[in-house]
Amino acid sequence: MNNKQQQTNQSENTLTEIFKYEVEAGVSEYHVMIHAIRPEATYEEQLSAVVDTYCQLRENELQGAVAVFKRYFLSDAANQADMLLALSAECSDCALSVVEQPPLNGTKIALWVYLQKGVETQVLHNGLFEVRHGGYRHLWGGGAFNRAANSEYQTRLLLNDYVMQLMEQGCKLADSCIRTWFFVQNVDVNYAGVVKARNEVFVTQGLTEKTHYISSTGIGGRHADPKVTVQMDTYAVDGLKPIQIHYLYAPTHLNPTYEYGVSFERGTYVDYGDRRQVFISGTASINNKGEVVYPGDIRKQTERMWENVGVLLKEAGCTFDDLGQMIVYLRDVADYTVVKGMYDERFPDTPKVFVHAPVCRPGWLIEMECMGVRSLENKEFAPY
Repeated sequence: MNNKQQQTNQSENTLTEIFKYEVEAGVSEYHVMIHAIRPEATYEEQLSAVVDTYCQLRENELQGAVAVFKRYFLSDAANQADMLLALSAECSDCALSVVEQPPLNGTKIALWVYLQKGVETQVLHNGLFEVRHGGYRHLWGGGAFNRAANSEYQTRLLLNDYVMQLMEQGCKLADSCIRTWFFVQNVDVNYAGVVKARNEVFVTQGLTEKTHYISSTGIGGRHADPKVTVQMDTYAVDGLKPIQIHYLYAPTHLNPTYEYGVSFERGTYVDYGDRRQVFISGTASINNKGEVVYPGDIRKQTERMWENVGVLLKEAGCTFDDLGQMIVYLRDVADYTVVKGMYDERFPDTPKVFVHAPVCRPGWLIEMECMGVRSLENKEFAPY
């Protein structure tokens, strides 16, 4: 028996959206989006409000849940990250991602947290965060970066280091990695280096157009240090059988990514004995020829993007009702009012955040990614 629900709480200083997937015997999952809502407040006041709200949730409504992954969205990382990281060092409890992608409600900070109940966690010596339950080990990585000469070299080092991290845990990139995120400073210029390095490293790991790739988002975003052009977040699972992992293609609406020179999957779902988890990559207004659809029209691009995501979800046996969170990226801040209105009308209860982050192709005005879960009974696999 499981219970799925969504709710929104508002206080004087924050707005909180919560998705709950609660299981009587097993692992419960929660997605929480916490938004500062007072643009006139200082960054320190907004940060304190968000962190206080999170702590109150942990102590009360989500008591017993542990965070497995956090991502902070900041408006000015160079001036804000140090204070945040100092605060996080005092209460570090999970994989942590901090990226400059300004919240579009005019505030300085927003937070997405993924929490679970019924799991054991620890920070591994190589920096990955392990979440263990039953026969599975979930390995989360947040905020990996280096200061190599350019985006290509930085991406190559990031991926090679990650391959080694997984190998130390008895895992392989091709077998275990479910999801990656690449945040690219000045994405219009530096994304090409990311693509080149990823393509070349993937070939060395047996990831080709004839095998499979990894679900991913490659999007504008920056680190506090201007020398960092690429930072990476990751998620892998140890203990899965190959038949538990399925890749999504939606060929009626989307083309294989390798046709335009990149290497990621449109989406992935993973089956466990008691649930199906779905991960939709960054998805934009594109057709099955790889072309931008409705250039210059934010409303029509949003609708086509939703259509694409809906087809991917349907292929996974899921719907928008199964989604626990959405992250929406906009190239032009002037489109926020229109897009937020569209989302509020169609998805009023799904936890979501809107941030300023250019997509990897200038013609795309909007992109979204999402995660979801639905119940499943499959005695062939162990429960989550």
